[in-house]
Amino acid sequence: MDLLDFARGPALAVSIAIFVIGTLWRMVSILRRPRMPDLSVPREGAPSKIAGGFAAIVRGMWPRREFGQAALVTTINGYVFHIGLALVFFAYAPHIAFIRRITGLSWPALPDGVMYLAAGATMISLLVALWFRLNDAVLKRISNADDTITWTVTFLPLLTGMAVMAEPSSGLLAQQEVLYRGPLAIHLLSLELLLIWFPFGKLMHAFLFAFSRAATGVRFSHRGVKL
Repeated sequence: MDLLDFARGPALAVSIAIFVIGTLWRMVSILRRPRMPDLSVPREGAPSKIAGGFAAIVRGMWPRREFGQAALVTTINGYVFHIGLALVFFAYAPHIAFIRRITGLSWPALPDGVMYLAAGATMISLLVALWFRLNDAVLKRISNADDTITWTVTFLPLLTGMAVMAEPSSGLLAQQEVLYRGPLAIHLLSLELLLIWFPFGKLMHAFLFAFSRAATGVRFSHRGVKL
């Protein structure tokens, strides 16, 4: 068993298990936490809890004008990152083949040129986000080891993935044997590192952001606060 066999076998199985079990554990533990009932009377005209929560989720998708240009730039950069990352992971032909081997599911891929553009934009957006965090006085003060680790484990799969994109995806998929076993193993291991870290760091916001925004919306709308 070489490094690629290890990455495709035991390491992949363990990382997926940690990702699934850890994510479910975090979700269940948060949803099971006791909540004090709000006994106050809702303000006149207050929306339902569902409407208030949904409104807060939607409203949080774009910054308020009062927050200024910096908040707008940060939000746009975040969209570039999230959309680019989704395209790279779900629309690149070798990644779809990887998902098909695990789940049996597949769908049409986007052209390689779109993937190269998406990967480059995603990496640049991550570097921009790091620059903001290192140069903004407030972000720098509230940053901790979790932010650094989360940024690193997110950036590594993109960086190592670029190293194995030496030829068109059609050529890679047509090969009977893997041409670049070492780089591919490192790329896969970097993805598995991300999966292992996911339930324990700030990457969990991918699941929790909707719950936190909705909870805030429920509380605020109950008090008559305009979102």
